[in-house]
This record gives sequence, structure tokens and C-alpha cells, in this order.
Amino acid sequence: MKEKPEEKTEMKSDVQQGTLALMILKTLEVLGPVHGYGIARRIEQISGELLAVNQGTLYPVLLRLEQEGAISSKWGASENNRRARFYQLTRAGRKLLQAETREWKQTEAILSRFFELKPEDLR
Repeated sequence: MKEKPEEKTEMKSDVQQGTLALMILKTLEVLGPVHGYGIARRIEQISGELLAVNQGTLYPVLLRLEQEGAISSKWGASENNRRARFYQLTRAGRKLLQAETREWKQTEAILSRFFELKPEDLR
């Protein structure tokens, strides 16, 4: 289907490699126990609908985080009474979130310097 010239559609971006785990950890820190679908929807919502989180990407990261001990899970009933696995942050996950947050803030500060760089700064 061709897009009409007057129509403007926003394209959602996929979550960048390495950032999804951090977004999951932060989401669980703020919201407490949440099922996978809820985590994906929250990340999309918080991004202003600019990110798309697909299940094929989300669930392997949840599994890895659980195997690493950063999150735990248990079965429960979702809002619409469906069986769902609810994930929550562990103590190790909180420590990982703090460490990852510090690293990302440092990376952001470094990149910020490059984006603010002007030719006269290098003379």
C-alpha cells in the first residue's frame, strides 16, 4: 500500500542493542512486578511511542536477565485473567541497574562533548 503524500506517519525504531536490558530493569524498578507484554508496552509508552519492542527481542533478554539473577519471575493472572509470567527486580538486579546507569551517564557525557564540538575547539 502506497503512502499518500499528505499523510505523515512516524516510524518506530527498534530498541538499540544493549539498551533493552537497562530499560527492562528500570521499568521493573519503577513499576514492580510486571508481565512481559506489560514491560514492552511500558517501554514503548515511556519512549513516546518512538520505540517498538517485539517479543522476539524481549523474551530472550528477560531469560538472560533471569539466568544472571538480575530478575526473578513467577506465574500469575494478568489484568484480563490470562496466565502470565510476572518479572521483578532482585537485589542483584538493583545493583546491576545502578552500575549500568552510571556507565550510560558517563557514555552520554562523553558523547555530549563530541556533539558540542566546534572546529575552533580543536585549534
